[in-house]
Amino acid sequence: MRLREVAFVAAMASVVVRTPAAMVHTPETTYLPDAAAAGIVTVTKDGSAEAGVTVLTEAVAIKETGPKATVKRFGEVYSFSPSFIAVHREEPTQITFWNLQGDDEHDFMLADPEARVLMHVVLPPLKETAYVFTFHREGLFNFYCTMHQPAMSGQILVLPAVAR
Repeated sequence: MRLREVAFVAAMASVVVRTPAAMVHTPETTYLPDAAAAGIVTVTKDGSAEAGVTVLTEAVAIKETGPKATVKRFGEVYSFSPSFIAVHREEPTQITFWNLQGDDEHDFMLADPEARVLMHVVLPPLKETAYVFTFHREGLFNFYCTMHQPAMSGQILVLPAVAR
């Protein structure tokens, strides 16, 4: 292998190794972006928003019994809907999460384009949880439910700011 290929493989291996470790579910570790992350995104529980979206938690594997039971074969499978959101930089956007499962807790973990975790919050069963996100950097941000990987994940694409 050439030196450039070795460097690329090493870089990709560090991402693959680093990302799952960052996604270990620890419910007692919930937080909004800290001061260091505030240059990338600010998140508040309250505030006015210029845009909004509702994200539902959905059960994907629904056949629980019988010879063709998906839950028995694959375990519980959930997803976020929508799993892709586009927002504009510097536009406060309220994202309301509706956990529709009465017997399952979910969480929401947001990572920046370099796979650094920016926030981690719990989404309690049968509850609405809303936050106002203001992204200060463009790019593709991944989000996850750390309890239901790999299916329960999505992306937020931050587009350039709207000229006003």
